[in-house]
Amino acid sequence: MNTVRLTAAQAMVKWLAAQMTEERERFVDGVWAIFGHGNVAGLGEALQKAGNGLPTWRGQNEQTMAHAAIAYAKAKKRRQVQAVTSSIGPGATNMVTAAALAHVNRLPVLFIPGDVFANRRPDPVLQQIEDFDDGTVSANDCFRPVSRYFDRITRPEQLLTALPRALRVMTDPANCGPVTLSFCQDVQAEAHDWPEEFFESKIWRIRRPVPDARDVEDVAVLIRAAKNPVIVAGGGVIYSGAEKDLAEFATRHAIPVIETQAGKSALAQNHPMNFGAAGVDGSAAANALARKADLVIGIGTRFQDFTTGSWSLFQAKDRRLVSINVQAYDADKHGALGLVADAKVALGALSEHLGQHRAPAPDVTLRAEWLAAVDRHCAAPSGEDLPTDAQVIGAVQRATGENAIAMCAAGTMPGALKLLWQPSQGGYHMEYGYSCMGYEIAGAMGLKLARPDREVICFVGDGSYMMANSELATAVMRKVPFTVVLTDNRGYGCINRLQQGTGGEAFNNLYRDCNVEQQPEIDFVAHAASMGAHAVKAKNIADLEAQVAAARGRDIPTVIVVDSDPTNGPGFGDAGNWWDVAVPEVGTTDKLKQAYARYLEGAAGQRLVN
Repeated sequence: MNTVRLTAAQAMVKWLAAQMTEERERFVDGVWAIFGHGNVAGLGEALQKAGNGLPTWRGQNEQTMAHAAIAYAKAKKRRQVQAVTSSIGPGATNMVTAAALAHVNRLPVLFIPGDVFANRRPDPVLQQIEDFDDGTVSANDCFRPVSRYFDRITRPEQLLTALPRALRVMTDPANCGPVTLSFCQDVQAEAHDWPEEFFESKIWRIRRPVPDARDVEDVAVLIRAAKNPVIVAGGGVIYSGAEKDLAEFATRHAIPVIETQAGKSALAQNHPMNFGAAGVDGSAAANALARKADLVIGIGTRFQDFTTGSWSLFQAKDRRLVSINVQAYDADKHGALGLVADAKVALGALSEHLGQHRAPAPDVTLRAEWLAAVDRHCAAPSGEDLPTDAQVIGAVQRATGENAIAMCAAGTMPGALKLLWQPSQGGYHMEYGYSCMGYEIAGAMGLKLARPDREVICFVGDGSYMMANSELATAVMRKVPFTVVLTDNRGYGCINRLQQGTGGEAFNNLYRDCNVEQQPEIDFVAHAASMGAHAVKAKNIADLEAQVAAARGRDIPTVIVVDSDPTNGPGFGDAGNWWDVAVPEVGTTDKLKQAYARYLEGAAGQRLVN
């Protein structure tokens, strides 16, 4: 057996560079890195030698550069990933939130945090966590519950099994998610004689699990019997590449489609069977169909509470639930008839069984009335009042074309965009599994790196911007152009409304309701410009449209600041559904008592099993 002598870090880098997609691209596109004493001498040296064979990019914060990697994987439909490496200690634990985000959203990313010395000679080293009762514990054990696969590399030869296991998880459609290889810093630098065949190029295929024929027949029987079926399209449709299949299935069998946050834009908004967003942030059309549906067919969805209205949305007395999913855990939730399969394969098998069967046609006036309401809510304001979020969305929609992708993560905008943004196929990117404030700027950069052919519009509130904005400087350095629409309502306007809607008083959300000596006056334009972005303040909605259009000609990020009113609400009327947010059972104010009464009324409609 021929061998080559390399350090463990050099071997990791060489092996990762040889792992390919079916399109003959590197599966791991490159590595985001902030170096410290846990990874600079080992992985740092190996990555420097690799050069463009496995590119390295410098971020500003370990969490946000991981967010960029996650957005990249999402935009690539989980078929290509990026790795993220940090030092030990705070560099590593900064990434734990990002790992949780990837885990919840079932997105692949490779975390390589540095770890303590495996030989323990210099213990305790700088930044080392010491467990008084367990000598094997380090700060990196925080990654265990938020990783699909976790391994601590304490000997070089462990990479021979750990690396293939990592790629297996990230390419498994059912168990896909983040992988953490906690890499002891002394082991990174240790040499080993590696078999040369270990570094031979390998192509990783994304499998398409085939459904059990009996389950297909059972689901087909339910569809044939249904009078008011509805499809709930989730992110699994997109990750499967089944967008066209969904469109053909819905059209052929006359079954309307409603959307989750992850599934939005699987169908273009102009598709006649697309009735819009479902649930808490759902359209009147989608929720009307959902409430009377006798058969709910989930495709690639986790049935998160926002989609189901905390399981109060699907109200038909005899309704049945079908869940088509690659992961049996999701397929069997809430008493559903599970069809464990890839979405594309399952839709083909079901359509073959159904033949020319067509359900009773859905009420198309629901869709027409909803779209007309969207136009009204998004129309430019006639007065001088601060714009609603809906009016901001309308301005951006008018200033962009079918090429645009709207993206966001937290605050009021996710619900408003899910309801009001009218995307072309693939024109929507929302991180709403974890709804992580601070994802937006870094996520926009990762999205644009994955989809350089599309115009990327990042919607972010002032609260999220303040949490994490530093990757704006990275995007400037790398000349990654995207447009940030920053709505400034001077605090956490979304939670302020939720606080008061659940019976509370305005407290600690808007700056004016905080215990501060002086109200901050933050100049977001100056701040963004100081990092090198092109930054402007939109005078009004018409100016916002003009600034969005002008941004397309730049090769750096553009930040457009828009003042909005935190008390005016998002501006989309009575759409939506009840959401289970616990209200205090005992309180002294009438406002709180009324809120608790509304809570009991909503909870009475919950239906947790078939």
